[in-house]
Amino acid sequence: MPKVLLLTAGYGEGHNAAARGLHAALVEAGADAEIVDLFALTGGAFYEKTRRGYLDLINRAPKVWATAYALIHRVPMGALSTPFLGAMRRALAAIVAEKRPDVIVSVYPIYGYLVERLWPNTAKRPFAFHTVVTDSITINSIWYRCRSDSFLVPNEETARVMFHAGVPEKRLRVLGFPVPPRFARERPTRPACPPPRVLYMINAGKAQAPGIVERLLKVEPLHLTVTVGKDEALRARLEEVASRAGKSVEIHGWTPQMPELLMTHHILIGKAGGATVQECIAACTPMLMTQVVPGQEEGNAELLFQNRCGDLCRTPDALAEKIEHLFADGAAEWHAWEQNITRLSKPDAALQIAKFLLSAEAQQR
Repeated sequence: MPKVLLLTAGYGEGHNAAARGLHAALVEAGADAEIVDLFALTGGAFYEKTRRGYLDLINRAPKVWATAYALIHRVPMGALSTPFLGAMRRALAAIVAEKRPDVIVSVYPIYGYLVERLWPNTAKRPFAFHTVVTDSITINSIWYRCRSDSFLVPNEETARVMFHAGVPEKRLRVLGFPVPPRFARERPTRPACPPPRVLYMINAGKAQAPGIVERLLKVEPLHLTVTVGKDEALRARLEEVASRAGKSVEIHGWTPQMPELLMTHHILIGKAGGATVQECIAACTPMLMTQVVPGQEEGNAELLFQNRCGDLCRTPDALAEKIEHLFADGAAEWHAWEQNITRLSKPDAALQIAKFLLSAEAQQR
């Protein structure tokens, strides 16, 4: 049974989502797969503070993050930071010695530099090393300044960007983003429209959520579903908004049914995170974005803009007006968006990536 080690980090949910999707596909394919977060393993309370600090920064001070992102892109930050990550290097070396993996897959960019420092001679490295790039189009150079046997990217647009940045074509593989394999199963039927079924996933911008829900409830006809995660206080506020409006809202807390919810709704409203956008694409569900974090999320938004299957609506009125436009005239504009996003869809990407990683070709250096 081939052994695969998946290296992730909690600085943004997209990396962990990719690791989970790929892990499920690898196990299904018969591999002995394990997910490891070396930051969590070695960082303790400091890791949790930096993780929360990062999330606060991108959501509350996006311009500051944009400056930091640009600096990381220009300066070889990965290589410069590696000497200060001694605990992580030692932990990785110990795990490799104990587990003896056949393949290591990184879904977070810093790990390639640790591998390069520990095993500078690629020919003597005792495992294949591959990088799953979780962003689209706006690809920070920290992803590709290190060596990797291949870079597995979500779409052709990203492959072109990385090729023009100097990544050899033979190292690039367009296999899609590893969404959960459930997206590749028999799909539930999307209910007929009208009414349009709108799914609002709240994972940032919670202060604006009641106003957005209040405005959407004025759109007729509309079936509104909202996910609030574990935030019971937010659930109570939204229930109060719906009660005042005399309307019903379907509210979910944390749920493992997100693939099914996405596939049975006509539109997703949410933040332009990498995993969120890619799961919309896998579900063939167009998206209205309420927030785009400068840097990595700009590429996710650009992917939807270029392919005419999404838009950015920063205010409740803009959201409501866009939904009314999409579903006017027999939902003609929405049907065009659905066709466009379907052309991008790779719902079996995790299975295809797993198949490649377990092939003899993936062992080539």
